[in-house]
Amino acid sequence: MGNSALIVIDMINSYDHPDADLLVPSVRSALPQIERLIDRARSERVPVVYANDNFGEWRSHHGEIVETALAGNNAELVKPVLPDDDSLFVVKARHSIFYETPLPYLLSQLEADHLVLCGQVTEQCVLYSALDAHIRHLSVTVPRDAVAHIHGDLAEAALRMMERNMGAAVPDADDVSF
Repeated sequence: MGNSALIVIDMINSYDHPDADLLVPSVRSALPQIERLIDRARSERVPVVYANDNFGEWRSHHGEIVETALAGNNAELVKPVLPDDDSLFVVKARHSIFYETPLPYLLSQLEADHLVLCGQVTEQCVLYSALDAHIRHLSVTVPRDAVAHIHGDLAEAALRMMERNMGAAVPDADDVSF
């Protein structure tokens, strides 16, 4: 394995959307593992990149996204995983972390060829991001207990697809190698 990067997907979230009531319990379950992954990546000097939805606010930047999330009803889901001063931040507008973002350039600058994807939503943004990483010939790890879902059955199918069709590793978070 070459150089790794931890990608934290859509965890800076105000949870003010139609599926939030279905998503929040899964986020609560995945949060401790996501927090441990971020801490471990930082301690091992692995770049931590936040790839986050801009929620349709085209004037927003990462500071505003963080402020909005912390002002939301579920700030306790955001505080444990906030970016630190060394974190990198990519604003995205669609499901994939790669679609129309500077992430490919950033990863090339980091010389990263292995991505560890954590965050939300397993059957949407995580799945599409894993596929886009795969077609770019990047190695992908998706810790099954560090991703949150809206629909459990679709999340399990998505994890199986990532593992089988994309060659992704799908271990528990504590077994991830950077």
